[in-house]
Amino acid sequence: MPERLQKLIARAGIASRRQAELLIQAGAVRVNGEVVKTLGTKADPARDRIQVGGRLLRFPERPVYLLLNKPRGTVTTATDPEGRRTVFHLLKGVRQRVFSVGRLPYEVEGLLILTSDGEFADTLLRGRLPQTYWFKVKGALGPESRERLERQAGRVKPVKPGANPWYEVTLAEPRGDRLRTALFRSGHPVEKLRRVALGSLRETRLKPGEFRELTEKEVARLRREARPVSAARRAG
Repeated sequence: MPERLQKLIARAGIASRRQAELLIQAGAVRVNGEVVKTLGTKADPARDRIQVGGRLLRFPERPVYLLLNKPRGTVTTATDPEGRRTVFHLLKGVRQRVFSVGRLPYEVEGLLILTSDGEFADTLLRGRLPQTYWFKVKGALGPESRERLERQAGRVKPVKPGANPWYEVTLAEPRGDRLRTALFRSGHPVEKLRRVALGSLRETRLKPGEFRELTEKEVARLRREARPVSAARRAG
């Protein structure tokens, strides 16, 4: 049955639907040997030969959903021009092709989802899934700095006391760089930044570099939590 190319590419686990659209526009997709650049073009996976970057699309029977505790000093891209280690080097025993849902910068650690399900990735990326971070700054946040930060990022609460304490903040907009920018403007450059939760999903047992499969309930819950408010109202 014919389906839109970007949907097929996402279902094959090559990229999210949004990224698939960019691949189509860049001329990286061929159907039966012909380059296709028009969004909305359909193909039949049972009859048509669909290639992305020269690679023939194959559709896995069972999608893979992984939760990784990304260590500092790794990148979330499949390859790195600087030769730095990627998170995919950590996925020992994972045979199916997966990609990261969003990214965490090189110096940031914490929870990262990797999947072969492009539709699932697209739901999380397009949705408003809150993200919770722990951050450590040089020195304690004073009342003014904390108030200024909360106006730009979200409610801040201390979680580990000390000369250089740790704090927790939940971002409604999924952008860790926004937090780092807000801290820098408050006069408190970040020493360490760690993502500790995605929506209601928290994981404290995974050590840096370790990963596990998400349960069906966790995947379903993330789908619900990431849905835009308008979609959730229509469903209700």
